[in-house]
Amino acid sequence: MDGGLLLIFRELLVRRRASEVSQRLGLSQSAISHALTRLRDLFEDPLFIRKSHGFEPTKRALELGPRVESLIDLIGSAVSEDGRFDPKRSRRRFGIGSPDSFVTLMGDKLAESFRREAPGATFAARPVFLNRALAAVRRGEVDIALGVFDSVPHDLVAEQLLEDEYCVVARRGHPKVKGKMDARTYMTVGHVFVGQPDGALSDEEPYDRALIDATYGPLPSPKEGINTQAYVSQWETAMLMVAGSDVVAECPRRLAHKYARKLGLQVIDPPYPAFKFVVQSVRRQVEDPGVDWLLARIRTALA
Repeated sequence: MDGGLLLIFRELLVRRRASEVSQRLGLSQSAISHALTRLRDLFEDPLFIRKSHGFEPTKRALELGPRVESLIDLIGSAVSEDGRFDPKRSRRRFGIGSPDSFVTLMGDKLAESFRREAPGATFAARPVFLNRALAAVRRGEVDIALGVFDSVPHDLVAEQLLEDEYCVVARRGHPKVKGKMDARTYMTVGHVFVGQPDGALSDEEPYDRALIDATYGPLPSPKEGINTQAYVSQWETAMLMVAGSDVVAECPRRLAHKYARKLGLQVIDPPYPAFKFVVQSVRRQVEDPGVDWLLARIRTALA
């Protein structure tokens, strides 16, 4: 493997035509064809299938794409004078493993940072959490995992990003909720909760309910005497439901404040000690100036 093969792989993945790659890199089409043969041997996969419209990447090629971009960035940092990541020249696609709510909280500011500072780079956020997110970091499938973790293995690096707690949201003008809520109102007013009370489907990996409850807080149920109307998978969905009805929901306070004005919501203290949690970032123990840059922008976006 050499840097030239990595560049040819990247250009084939982006442009899908040998003639365009040849022109872009200043190489003959026979050189591109020879390099593709070497790449197929190295990865033991066809990588790019010739079609009438050009080359179509295989699943393996698409999986390798972000890792190849990471390698190219690391090589560039190693041979530069100061070893820094150059966002203006990067075409890297960064992988982020995170529950959707954290991406919702920071996504607008992070996307604006990419638009201004790294217009050729992108980030791809995957909805994954707990041990699955940590495993994705270890395998190199994502560069950073964001979330609430009960423990982080010693071979990964964790950093605290923020502290948060749950609050209650209700629509403005709610007939029973006027800026505060007592225990009786909380129990009797209709609720929508975020979580899955029935567990995983038969063809899904089972949930570790004890771990989820310990990390994100226990999921209330009608058995506890709480008037419950619905369960959904995302806090964003719950807030939209609250905005258009008289049900209430619990959600992270930072997320609630971010969208309270737009959605016309009241943000209320719950009538019990609020469940608090700490959001961390987790990465591999590898020097990577690109990930350093990404993490700095994530910190800013969450500040």
